[in-house]
Amino acid sequence: MDRRKFIRRTSLTSAGLGLNVIIPSGAWSAGVSPNDTLNVGLIGCRNMGFGILEHHLSNPGVNCVALCDIDETVLNNRASDVKKKYNQAPQLYKDFRKLLERKDIDAVIVGTPDHWHCLLTVFALQSGKHVYVEKPMANTITECAIMAKAADYHNKLIVQVGQQQRSGFIFRKAMELIKGGTIGKLRRINIWANFEYGVGQRIVPDEPVPEGVDFDMWLGPAPQRTFNRTRFHGSWRHFWDYGGGLMSDWGVHLLDIALWAGDIKEPPEKVLVYGANTFPEPRSRETFDSMTIIYPKDSFVINWDMTGGIARGPYDSSYGLVFIGDYGTLVADRSKLILYPEWDGQAKKTKTDEYRFTEGRESHGEHVKNFIDCIRSGNKPACPPETARIAALHVHIPNIAARCGESVLLWDNANNRFTNSARANEFITPTYRSPWKLPEY
Repeated sequence: MDRRKFIRRTSLTSAGLGLNVIIPSGAWSAGVSPNDTLNVGLIGCRNMGFGILEHHLSNPGVNCVALCDIDETVLNNRASDVKKKYNQAPQLYKDFRKLLERKDIDAVIVGTPDHWHCLLTVFALQSGKHVYVEKPMANTITECAIMAKAADYHNKLIVQVGQQQRSGFIFRKAMELIKGGTIGKLRRINIWANFEYGVGQRIVPDEPVPEGVDFDMWLGPAPQRTFNRTRFHGSWRHFWDYGGGLMSDWGVHLLDIALWAGDIKEPPEKVLVYGANTFPEPRSRETFDSMTIIYPKDSFVINWDMTGGIARGPYDSSYGLVFIGDYGTLVADRSKLILYPEWDGQAKKTKTDEYRFTEGRESHGEHVKNFIDCIRSGNKPACPPETARIAALHVHIPNIAARCGESVLLWDNANNRFTNSARANEFITPTYRSPWKLPEY
């Protein structure tokens, strides 16, 4: 049976019905086309997904051959953009299963809401395709584990999770300074994230599904629900079925860097959590706009603080990290990296040298290039699934604690359960809406 027929009878039928089909990772070549051209398809075209596609297309030898979205307006507009900017004419799909059938696609970009990340990544791997999936890697603890296991099973394929700060100069330089001993012993990491959008949108009534939108496919494995534009484009992340609010949106980025600094490769064993909605005006949301979290580690502590509805914070930044060491304090966000030395009163000099870099920029382009290079070389990407899983659990676990009203939550990683809250264990694994089924690995 040829590859096209095999996928048609498995990924597009059994997988489409939610059955747990596993195609061996070596069934077809994981390499790029013989002429070194990389053909990509994008699933989820509206916002970040399309931005990531553009970064792919800025690299030589990359073609966009397929776009998929449940919104015809978004789909047609993005197809027009690709034609105007890159003179390419991708095939358009509203059903991702038809896109995954194509044997000429080497890599898939997953730019959908979080609740789709697991299924789409697994199905793409089972179809023999490399995957660039947006962060957080999944919406629940179990889905994160499944994706990591699937990537390990299909180990000839590259999976890059969109935690792009790992590929940027500022945060790589920060790791060099911290791990090279420039700030002395790392004692504390303070993180903050203050964004106006974190409070959600103003409340509006439900309405009919817009023309050209396949809302049932948008919901996918999530529970059936009426249509409301405050739970749709641009603001879905404030509802638990689809995302984890400001905590998961920015938390995975910033906490990922803190974990990198401490070489932490395990989920948090303990979190101390305060989570609430403190914005005075009622908004359309389920997630929290204010959270304070303490992550005790063996040799230092990580503190997280966020407030939705405002846009100011320490060091004139709405978000950032402060690495506190014996010799100095290192402050970082995506635009700057500044080291403030401690003063040595006896020696009458600073304990370390000053450092200042203030010309930073977003690093999506570098992260995409890393993905493309790894596809061509077979090397490990900057943010593989196991790395992303640890960052994701550092946001999912405190979110679960706040949802359960637990100020302290204890995680048993060996047994994949919480030891001090039966209710918290109910949030570990999602219940998928029929006909979709949680993949098994």
